[in-house]
Amino acid sequence: MERKIIHLNIADFSVAVERLLDGSLQENPLIIAPPAPRATVYDMSEEAYQDGVRKGMLLQQAQKRCRGAIILPPRPEQYQKMLGLCLEHARRFSPRIESCSGNGHLYLDVTGTHRLFGPPPDIGWRLRNIFRRDLRLDPIWSVAPNKLTAKVASRLVKPVGEYIVAAGEEESFLAPLDLHLLPGIMSHDLLQMRNIHIYKVHQATKLSVYDLGVLFASRARNIYQLLRGIDLSPVQNADLPTTGRHYNHTFNQDTNQEALVRSILASLSAQAAHDLRKQGLGCLQIGIRLSYSDGLQVIRQAAAATPAFDDHAVEQLALTALYRCWRRRVRVRRIRLSCSRLRRPVQQLSLFSDKTEATQKNSKQHAVSKAMDTIQGIYGSSMVRRGICLHQGPDSSAGQ
Repeated sequence: MERKIIHLNIADFSVAVERLLDGSLQENPLIIAPPAPRATVYDMSEEAYQDGVRKGMLLQQAQKRCRGAIILPPRPEQYQKMLGLCLEHARRFSPRIESCSGNGHLYLDVTGTHRLFGPPPDIGWRLRNIFRRDLRLDPIWSVAPNKLTAKVASRLVKPVGEYIVAAGEEESFLAPLDLHLLPGIMSHDLLQMRNIHIYKVHQATKLSVYDLGVLFASRARNIYQLLRGIDLSPVQNADLPTTGRHYNHTFNQDTNQEALVRSILASLSAQAAHDLRKQGLGCLQIGIRLSYSDGLQVIRQAAAATPAFDDHAVEQLALTALYRCWRRRVRVRRIRLSCSRLRRPVQQLSLFSDKTEATQKNSKQHAVSKAMDTIQGIYGSSMVRRGICLHQGPDSSAGQ
């Protein structure tokens, strides 16, 4: 049976929520960014986007491009609440729904539901009407055989519209598009392609896996499939712990001081570990993205055999990933920690007493993390912290 995936995209989701909460913001360009030195743009309205504002841009630069914009701090709790309402409405049509990073993107697998709700385009129209009527949100929607082509189709019709890609048309659909429209193609990948004068998807599809291996090494096979619209990844149930989490920090001044970078990394790791434990999760993979002062970004990962969820274990994974990508003498501007491959930790009980030194050390680490969670839950997150997190000095800005 042919797969049918609907992608719903509530454009500029956090801006849409802010405008629902305050109707006076409807007519003004809006930028959402935290109140911190060297803050970066969390989200922006279509008006600010047309003026050249982009996510991740320094707030100072964004204000220069859109001088009349209203600046608001992000309110993730409000965005999550609205996302929950979106999920409730979407579940009427499919039990398989994936929420992509909580930013207003929803994937629905409606394969085989046509006898109940009609063909997928009809479901798309009905969902849009329900969202407009009940939530006052106006989503873009698309239908395609997989998540990759569905997301690209939605990007083509932003800020409002719909798009349908039929089965078998994935490669021809992507062929005339610019490479930057493909999710999974990073800025440094685009630079590599531009160095050999490739700008369109159809130009890149002329390269073999071997050719791509010269540019992208181990990622060659993945990019080869991406260029052809091949995506076998399933739509994951929104109730399952499958979506990753991201934690960012922008330095007040670009730096290459190892002690400062490690201190910030320890703080991000502690925050990530706390959030994981709060939801009863662990992660099998940590990714670190370093943004250098010359604009280059480097991403590396580290994986574990069992889910990591205490501060020490998460930090050790993060350090491994950090030193895999921190091999330049250029100063670091921004660091991003990502937790992926989330799982619920399962402890295998032993028939015999396990007194190994490693087991005892892990038990102590778990106990320390649990005790810190209890204290922070009562007195606040700043009441007790690990010593390495206190060595940040005046150069550090709040994590974003």
